[in-house]
Amino acid sequence: MKFARVIGTLVATQKYQGLEGVKFLVVQELDRDLNPTGDPIIAADATAQAGPGMLTYVVASREAALALPVKFVPVDSAIVGIIDEVDRPDITRHIPNVKWHK
Repeated sequence: MKFARVIGTLVATQKYQGLEGVKFLVVQELDRDLNPTGDPIIAADATAQAGPGMLTYVVASREAALALPVKFVPVDSAIVGIIDEVDRPDITRHIPNVKWHK
């Protein structure tokens, strides 16, 4: 499970059977200091609530396929949680959906 920030959306004109109604979002993985790491990836939104700018949890591989309503659909990454609070006083970055504790 990794931290990631949603940086965009993806529109698919055709989807695999079982992925109808599932949003695809572009996410940027983050390191422990919330700095971008690696290339952005596409993740299926298993929460059905994530949106651009939000800080999320992303899982990959088999766990991603199990997180969606129809099990074992062909996805590599899935958003499984939205982060509401971070207790990290040394980080003061603004993220729209996160409440920071100091």
